[in-house]
Amino acid sequence: MNIKITADSTCDLSKELLEKYDISIVPLYVVMNDKTMRDGLEVTPDDIYEYVDKNGKLPSTSAASLGDYLDTFKYWREQGYEIVHFDISSDFSSTHHNACMAAEEVGGVYVVDSRNLSTGQGLAVLHGAEMAQSGKSAKEIYDECTALTSKIEASFVVDSIDYLYKGGRCSALAAFGANLLKLKPCIEVKDGKMNPGKKYRGNISRVMLNYVEERLRGRDDIDKSRIFITHTKCSKEDVEAVRQKILEICPDFKEILETTAGCTVTTHCGPNTLGILFIRK
Repeated sequence: MNIKITADSTCDLSKELLEKYDISIVPLYVVMNDKTMRDGLEVTPDDIYEYVDKNGKLPSTSAASLGDYLDTFKYWREQGYEIVHFDISSDFSSTHHNACMAAEEVGGVYVVDSRNLSTGQGLAVLHGAEMAQSGKSAKEIYDECTALTSKIEASFVVDSIDYLYKGGRCSALAAFGANLLKLKPCIEVKDGKMNPGKKYRGNISRVMLNYVEERLRGRDDIDKSRIFITHTKCSKEDVEAVRQKILEICPDFKEILETTAGCTVTTHCGPNTLGILFIRK
């Protein structure tokens, strides 16, 4: 049986990676100006920045529907595939519930709860795609990738908490204090949920390098297969500086992949957010 890998748009994989690994995407939705648009197809992060600048509030997001999953799963099943689908963490969205309901109805579909978002989810997707290319069964891919989710380390440093404040994820007092003190919070994904981590202070370019140093230096538990640099509208200079810092600390990474975060991370964190995401041994 041929295996098809599918994933939510929240995995933030580039077009080049999707094509290389033959991954099909199910988009979530962004609601702006009373219009509901498909993430990555009808709306982009730049549209979100423009909307927030103009309106002073965030757009809303919504899950892919049961019907969306039924359409996708039925299509690939009719083409003769078994399917392994990767969702954003079930604690972030109802997409996992909807996908599981569709999978039960269609049959021959295995749904992996990534317990992550962005390229934290994307790391699991790529691992599953590589397993499919090597001839593993859908059940083998599902079992191994489900176990893998607890080993994925995902975090981001945020330049400004304005978007977190607009989204109701911190108080006005906390936002005022953070801006006054020039605090740059680290957001970590643990056990399928976003949690506040260390608060850095100072210029974001310097903070990014300190963050990378603390995430990678002196560790022997990192799988060196690949690491993602995922960001929202960061300068080329900052991204390249982060890449060079990774190479300085861990020169034996086989792949350092850069991706721009999609609408979900953008809506949560705003511009000039950057994370490094990798797998532990």
